[in-house]
Amino acid sequence: MKKIFACAAVLATSAISFSAFAAGNIAAGKAAADKYNCFACHGKDYNTPIDPSYPKLAGQHQDYLERALISYQRGGDGANGRSNAIMGAQVKPLSRQDVQDIAAYLHSLPSVLVLRR
Repeated sequence: MKKIFACAAVLATSAISFSAFAAGNIAAGKAAADKYNCFACHGKDYNTPIDPSYPKLAGQHQDYLERALISYQRGGDGANGRSNAIMGAQVKPLSRQDVQDIAAYLHSLPSVLVLRR
């Protein structure tokens, strides 16, 4: 019985550790967003894009941002891919951890997005 509880405790701890790692690092995300010049199109505060057709990224849901970046990496040909020449080139060098970090950073920013219930 003690072994079962010990195994359960180890699994629970592993799951918590994994989810904390998978959440992304805000500081690393800021560094990556700066490195890849995301602000050049999406605005310095990520709320004021240079073109109205570009999305406001600040405050967006983290999982949405991750999925969007991964979809741009896949391109328009693959399943669940997004086709955009600019974004495809921008996200190509990003690792999975970069994607998670950038998404965590953008999610943490104050937003001007209006949510209606």
